[in-house]
Amino acid sequence: MLHLRVIAPSDQSSAVVDLLAADPGVTHLVVLPGAARQPEGDYVTCDVVRESADGVLSRLQEMGVEAHGAIAADDVELTLSSAADRAAEEAPGHGEDAVVWDEIAAKTGEQTVLTGTFLALIVVATMIAGVGVLLDQPILIVGAMVVGPEFGPLAALCVALLRRQPCVAGRSVQALTVGFVVAMVATVLSTWALTAAGLVDRDMLLAERPMTDFIWRPDALSWVVGLLAGVAGMLSLTSKKSGSLVGVLISVTTVPAAANVAVASAYGVWHEAAGSALQLVINLAAIVLAGLLTLVVQLCWWRHVARRAALAVPRQRADQRPSPVRASRRPRRGVG
Repeated sequence: MLHLRVIAPSDQSSAVVDLLAADPGVTHLVVLPGAARQPEGDYVTCDVVRESADGVLSRLQEMGVEAHGAIAADDVELTLSSAADRAAEEAPGHGEDAVVWDEIAAKTGEQTVLTGTFLALIVVATMIAGVGVLLDQPILIVGAMVVGPEFGPLAALCVALLRRQPCVAGRSVQALTVGFVVAMVATVLSTWALTAAGLVDRDMLLAERPMTDFIWRPDALSWVVGLLAGVAGMLSLTSKKSGSLVGVLISVTTVPAAANVAVASAYGVWHEAAGSALQLVINLAAIVLAGLLTLVVQLCWWRHVARRAALAVPRQRADQRPSPVRASRRPRRGVG
């Protein structure tokens, strides 16, 4: 459930309240006339179940409330209310599967900014994976996957493509491109430094590495893993079940490949660097494609649910009307 706060201009307040009151997924509606000062207007607050939240937010924006007022929403962790239970029962669909598109866009949009923290995390992750490649240590590869932050820009790119936001898509691509380039350059330098210190050498890269050689040998399974990672990442993001394990699943197809590109380039093993680069490109493309398709399916499904709910309302109202035949059979009072 989301807690919705709306500052409605005085000339729109009645329409906003009527809109919220008419939605079966809205409850705990409170109106404070003239309470808002900046911007001025009426303060309207309510709780809305997640399966109805996207429709409510869309209709408020169609009214232009945000142009002269404000709309804000927060997650409600605990609600003890019979009214809330009834709202959840009457709203179509299931809350855990509901997609609030404005919430997803806001969450992923923050991940497109190329910050120092993002660069530091992806550099550290790639350097750890580089050491893991040379030592043929899956534990280090998994550690690098936990640190990798590239899931944010990848998810933002998928959402931006669906919502046709070229600026957000451009920032996502920029963050990914700059992040991976800086990380690979830093890993090349760190590999040279470790080699000079006698801690690693070229023979470690050329030796048999049964635990990590899949990183630079792309095949059909690379595409399959990328697709599955994209689907899992999007479902986790949109269904409020995101966690660190999703980031690990995404990173398994990206950070190790970038690290292998850097290490192989540092030692001039160009065929392995090329294979790793191809692996990275395939996996990134598969993740974006699968993530975009997952969002499209969810969008179509929830539109279908909304249409069915809209058609069910007139039927329910018709069923609630008293039958004219039964009404005519009622005994008349005061006769005879």
